[in-house]
Parts: sequence; C-alpha cells; structure tokens
Amino acid sequence: MDIGSKIKKARTEAGITQEKAADALGVSRQTISNWENERSYPDIISVLKMSDLYHVSLDYLLKGESTMNSYVDYLDESTNVVKSNTKFSKLALILSYLVVWAIAIIFFWVFTSKESGDAMGYSLMFLWIILPVSTFIISFLISKNDYWGNRKWIGSIGFGIMYMLAEYATFSMANNVAFNKVNSPDFFMLVTGALISLAGMGIGHLMHNKKK
Repeated sequence: MDIGSKIKKARTEAGITQEKAADALGVSRQTISNWENERSYPDIISVLKMSDLYHVSLDYLLKGESTMNSYVDYLDESTNVVKSNTKFSKLALILSYLVVWAIAIIFFWVFTSKESGDAMGYSLMFLWIILPVSTFIISFLISKNDYWGNRKWIGSIGFGIMYMLAEYATFSMANNVAFNKVNSPDFFMLVTGALISLAGMGIGHLMHNKKK
C-alpha cells in the first residue's frame, strides 16, 4: 500500500472528511486530495500531525507493505532543502549585522569632522539608534526562529562585545589618537549591548513559543 492510500484509509476510518482534515492540518482541501492521490507528498510535520489526527502510528504511515523509496527520497530531499535554507538565513542575519556595524565604523572615520561637532550627531544616529535597533531586530529574528537553540542566549554577549567595540573603534580611538594615549574599552557599552540583545531574544522567544 502506498503512502497516499494509507493516508486516505486512515482518514476515512477515523471518520474525518477532507475539509475537516484540511482545517486541522492548516492546508487546503485540494492539498489533502493531492496527498491521497499522490500528486504531491506531505512534509514530515504534516505526517506527524496526521498520525495524531487519524489516531494511527507513524510506523503505519511510513512503513508497511512497500518500502516507499520515492517518499523517503522526497523527505530526505526536503530535509536537505530546509537545512540549506536555515543555514542561509543564519548567515544572512549575521552578515546583515556585520555590514551595519562596519558601515558605522567607516562612517565615523570618513564622513564625520571631529572639530565641527559631527561626532555628536554620529553618536546619536549610529551608537544610540541604528546599532541598538539592528542588535534588537537581529536578536529578535534569531530567537523567533530558534536558531542555535539554547546557545543563542550566549550570542547576547557577542552582541554586547560588538557594541562595545563600535564605541571603542570610534570615539575612544579618536581620543587615543588625539591625546596620544590608550584608553581601555568602556565595559558599560558591553552591558548595554547585551541587554538590548537579550530584550530582542526574549520577545522573539515568546513569539516562537506562541507559534509552537
């Protein structure tokens, strides 16, 4: 018996119409029909939901009289696509933050005049608006998608360090050059950046749990 026939048999034996199954699974009735007639395959999450909805075991749906190699291949391919997309999304988030961070540093040294007071405008724009907002949004998206699991919380320290380095690579470094001295980084900036990141991750975590 193929996967489509098993899905249809389990549904009818459970006394559930295609419309009710579609509502419970969050798909269209046509999608249910396509699964049952093997015009398309359900993803593994939908199979898990059908197992609960139809009160049948996963062994029944995924094993049985035939090996269903085509469906297994489909699940394997789908899993690889999801993993690839997830890796790309993680990389895109981190690169987005690094680009904003780098632009903030470059803008300070190239486009601001320390004598004209532009540095104060830079402080308000980049250090207290753009970088904090970027930190919050990136942290929120990481947590909302549960990237890196519980390890993501450690990332707040990384965001705090980057926030501290942004200030050190601009104002502190300019002061070092002007007065020919070496100041230590402002660890208050580390705490500030970490707290902003934790706020974003906390809200993202709540939304992730609500979605689940």
